[in-house]
Amino acid sequence: MIYVFILAGALVLLPFLLWLGRKYMHLLVERKIADYQNELIIRHSGEVENIYKQMRGWAHDYHNHIQTMKAYLAQNQTDELMAYYDQLDEDLSKVDTVIKTGNVMIDAVLNSKVSLAQSKDIEVDAEAIVPKTLTIQPVDLCVIVGNLMDNAIEACLSQANKTERFIRVYIGIHKQLLYISVSNSVGSTIKKEGKIYRSTKGSPSHGFGLVRIDKISKKYQGFVNRQNEEGIFATEVMIPL
Repeated sequence: MIYVFILAGALVLLPFLLWLGRKYMHLLVERKIADYQNELIIRHSGEVENIYKQMRGWAHDYHNHIQTMKAYLAQNQTDELMAYYDQLDEDLSKVDTVIKTGNVMIDAVLNSKVSLAQSKDIEVDAEAIVPKTLTIQPVDLCVIVGNLMDNAIEACLSQANKTERFIRVYIGIHKQLLYISVSNSVGSTIKKEGKIYRSTKGSPSHGFGLVRIDKISKKYQGFVNRQNEEGIFATEVMIPL
């Protein structure tokens, strides 16, 4: 008889326990999302701050160049002035590293990430062309590129030797596919379970970036390929055009 009462009590409590479990999971997911969003805000703030620093540096250099050319002009040293101008013209052509893909949103994301990487002593080689007509929404494409760059920067920072840090980026068209490739140096051990790579980050957003890339790729019937060899990790994302 007592077992009947226990069973009845368990049946009565079951809906409450299920509700409690769902409530706990909901709160846990909300907390994870909130932590992830906070981390994104901090990260993006750092990117904007780095761009502002560069702009202030350019303004400072520009002021110095103007003063130097004024001095040459005041002393009627036209030959020296022209030589200085030619040198400036050559230097400016070398530092024009702004990436112009043809897509405004991707330009903003890529340039901010590249600027951030370079500020952390990471060598970046980027080549990118984005077609005007895309099947993927620009926001989704930015999420993929942004997460790929974030993961690459994170991996590079695990290297103690700054001279070995590098990121290679290529975005283009290959066989009617939008082809995105990001490869980078790695200083820490790469986690892999079977064919699945795991995030090595200990932040609240653990694995969120990898999951987001996979989900968006699947949304557009795309394909993600991740490979690693000693000291290098590479990701390819292919989205049908």
